[in-house]
Amino acid sequence: MPRSVNKVASRQRRKKILGRAKGYWGSRSKVYTIAKNSVEKGLLHSRRDRKTKKRLFRSLWIVRINAAARLNGTTYSTLVDAMNKKGVDINRKILAGLAVDNPKAFSDVVKFVLN
Repeated sequence: MPRSVNKVASRQRRKKILGRAKGYWGSRSKVYTIAKNSVEKGLLHSRRDRKTKKRLFRSLWIVRINAAARLNGTTYSTLVDAMNKKGVDINRKILAGLAVDNPKAFSDVVKFVLN
């Protein structure tokens, strides 16, 4: 009885890995075993870095809010504390967008919160 190897599934599996490794340098995109290792490592990095990206953006927003708040005579921490006490629910992303794109609206928010 001949040996059954299921060539269709094997080839599809290899093509999927090599397709994901497209653009990698040298044998990382050509040789299946090396490409498999590179793709697996890349997937690990991508999962980790999705979390890192969220952290980095939050810190960027805080820096932008703090810079705009200091232009309006206050600091980030006092601004956020005053917003919590007033019950103003604007998240950091929107607040940082206001600080960069519309400084007048940001200063209106600061005046409302601090008075």
